[in-house]
Amino acid sequence: MTEYERLMQCCEYVKERISSKPKIALVLGSGLGQFASQIEVQESLSYSEIPNFPVSTVEGHEGRFVFGNCEGVPVAVMQGRVHMYEGYAPQDAVLPIRLLHMLGAEILFLTNAAGGIQAGMQAGEFMLITDHISSFVPSPLRGANMEALGVRFPDMSKIYSERLNQIIRQTAAEHTIPLKEGVYLQTAGPAYESPAEIRMFRALGADAVGMSTAIEAIAAKHCGMEVCGVSCISNLAAGISPHPLTHEEVKEAGDKAAPQFTLLVRGAIAKIGKQI
Repeated sequence: MTEYERLMQCCEYVKERISSKPKIALVLGSGLGQFASQIEVQESLSYSEIPNFPVSTVEGHEGRFVFGNCEGVPVAVMQGRVHMYEGYAPQDAVLPIRLLHMLGAEILFLTNAAGGIQAGMQAGEFMLITDHISSFVPSPLRGANMEALGVRFPDMSKIYSERLNQIIRQTAAEHTIPLKEGVYLQTAGPAYESPAEIRMFRALGADAVGMSTAIEAIAAKHCGMEVCGVSCISNLAAGISPHPLTHEEVKEAGDKAAPQFTLLVRGAIAKIGKQI
């Protein structure tokens, strides 16, 4: 079975069980999954129910799609994502993104928990992703190109939509939510980075680091989706943080950031919905 045949199989299965037609797809990162309870839920579907679909194994990632309305906008929420460090190939990790596009989503709103590299960052802050560095992980576009989705050599000069970024900035300002901006760098994980690696990443221009997101943005851009992303700075990166890094710290930071995260995402979706 080719990757495209697999995608079509998953799409047909979901369409038979879900009547929702999402306009915006939202991916919830570590510690941010509770946002799914904030929408007007119509339907949900566990990843494990879908044939040949990757299943999230990380604590704090529910592993299901939630379909419904947020501020009157039809949305599909990924309550937990799959990562390469779980043993999945890049093509597996982006399969959910491609599926959501085929279900009708025109916009991808990515979120994640990330380690802060930018000078002056504090745990619990948000960073608007303006660009990314994906050079440390394999491209999800390797292999036979899915011509039905996009071109062989897609342009990546403007991955993150300035139109959507401006909406997120306006929403943050209206709710007096501090919002950093910067470049996100994806690593393969699952080990956290060494202090020497963080120094290298900073020299390369990275402002935050994590183990997801960039390949999802690439796949979304490839198939014509408009992309935006926000990182929740869950901790300061190695060599900057005064203590060892743990996944529990990441989840705790997500819990603390949840109220402001909800305001920011709901407000941004409401504004985006008026323009689509």
